[in-house]
Amino acid sequence: MIDDPQGSVLAAFAVFCRVGGCIMVLPGFGSFRVPMQVRLFAALAVSVGLTPLLWDTVYPRVNDAPADYLYLVGSELLIGIVFGMIAHFIVLGLQFAGTAMQMVTGFNVAGGMSVVEADQEGQLTNLITFTGILVLFLTDFHHMIFRALLDSYRFMPIDGGFVPGMALVSLTDTLAATFSVMLRLASPFIIYGLVFNFAVGMVNKLAPQIPVYFISIPFILTGGMLLFYFGAIDFFSLFVDAFQPLFTGTN
Repeated sequence: MIDDPQGSVLAAFAVFCRVGGCIMVLPGFGSFRVPMQVRLFAALAVSVGLTPLLWDTVYPRVNDAPADYLYLVGSELLIGIVFGMIAHFIVLGLQFAGTAMQMVTGFNVAGGMSVVEADQEGQLTNLITFTGILVLFLTDFHHMIFRALLDSYRFMPIDGGFVPGMALVSLTDTLAATFSVMLRLASPFIIYGLVFNFAVGMVNKLAPQIPVYFISIPFILTGGMLLFYFGAIDFFSLFVDAFQPLFTGTN
């Protein structure tokens, strides 16, 4: 029998705020294609599973200072959002790499509806983003996220409040590290595009009467697609290997 039903509910809701804030913006879970009810019940299920593990940490803080509970709820929600945004920024970096690869390989067709976002996106970028998120789920990245949330109560305790400086540093470090990793992943395509366009420019100088643009587009597009075909496995393998250091190294 529960001795303190009110305190138990308040403690569980405090855990739900951090977990729910993370799932709200987490890649895959935070997509507009996932119904809101699914995200809600996923956050509730994870919160119920983590509450017994965090009982000794959360319940005394909620029970000792109920007057500050609204402040605690706001800070826990912001902490969870920061954790989710760190993972979200890494996937945004994958979209950046896909857009760069699409541009340098001449794959400039009309964009379609994105799989994960509510806006238009290039077909190659859409394929890369969706495959990257799928591979992350296949490697149980969400388990790593929830484990990191559980460990976060040690260095970001529930009674410590939200520290904007720490959150800003974590997000900016994530963006810097993600940009470096995605630039390395897209570097073969960028180098290929630069070399090919330089060669085409030299040909245009030697023979200005040749319609270089219409002749070069099929070749650069075919070369880019072959490069992606043979390098896709290594591309996504390196992305998955880089995800955990990027996430754990900035929180």
